Amino acid sequence: MRYDIKLRTLEGDPCSLEDYRGQTLLIVNVASKCGLTPQYQQLQELQDEYQDRGFSVLGFPCNQFGAQEPGSADEIREFCSAQYGVSFPMFEKLSVNGPDRHPLYVELTATPDAAGKAGDIEWNFEKFLVTPDGAVRRFRPKTKPDDAALKQAIESALA
Repeated sequence: MRYDIKLRTLEGDPCSLEDYRGQTLLIVNVASKCGLTPQYQQLQELQDEYQDRGFSVLGFPCNQFGAQEPGSADEIREFCSAQYGVSFPMFEKLSVNGPDRHPLYVELTATPDAAGKAGDIEWNFEKFLVTPDGAVRRFRPKTKPDDAALKQAIESALA
């Protein structure tokens, strides 16, 4: 995993993955108007459960799937806070597929899932678990944040 990738917070402040080096990360492309949006609650539960052990969810809003993240940064922040009490870091809206794919997702989409398939993000709420040593595991959108396999992978990364 490259940690020099430049990012911007939802507030527009510059940062990079370097700020999270050495932590266990769950990087997720999120959306506010998706059938999978209730996963925000489970993502926040993971954040609450593991944050004291060097873990963080990182949320990346994306409007590429059915225009399900149409809001401004302020609207996204308000929705996540009011509806799900999101306290994990959120970043500016970006593209995860196509010619404008953000460099973070250029890197992440090279990672195959459990079936050996790499490439494009399938939908909102695709998850990438990054271990403290930079290894990446991919979980497709329908894998819920409280799925036993995902939680076991988080626990292993934190051990």
